[in-house]
Amino acid sequence: MPIAKQKITPCLWFDTQAEEAANFYAAMINKISRYTKAVRDVHGKEPGSVLTVEFELDGQTFTALNGGPHFRFNEAVSFQVMCDGQAEIDHFWRKLSDGGQEGQCGWLKDKFGVSWQVVPQVLPQMLTDADGAKRERAMSALMTMKKFDIAALQRAFAGPL
Repeated sequence: MPIAKQKITPCLWFDTQAEEAANFYAAMINKISRYTKAVRDVHGKEPGSVLTVEFELDGQTFTALNGGPHFRFNEAVSFQVMCDGQAEIDHFWRKLSDGGQEGQCGWLKDKFGVSWQVVPQVLPQMLTDADGAKRERAMSALMTMKKFDIAALQRAFAGPL
């Protein structure tokens, strides 16, 4: 496995799409390791084919592993993208959902089946506000959304005029 800069590095298990996924997630790939004959004898992978790809997203190192079809992604693990504004939400939503599947409440699966939450920075503050009525209105509004609409969330949070 590649040596990462941080103490904990997420590793994403793919069948054979680790390099494609790393290219999709990040423009710059840091390191690629390849299967050897010894691994082929155990896992049936061709020598020279991609074993792992190390890439970086926003300063966080990730490893993508071509481990075979034994495990699939599910919503039990997801990545949150905290966004400063609507333009950033729109950008990440469009990029990550391309070829994937949109879900409810800011969730989506990308074309590899990895789950993401594209969330406005203001949402946690709304959902933990001391005013229960404001929290309830924000929660009710977000439950009707796929991609978050910050202006609609703020209107609901503020309440009726």
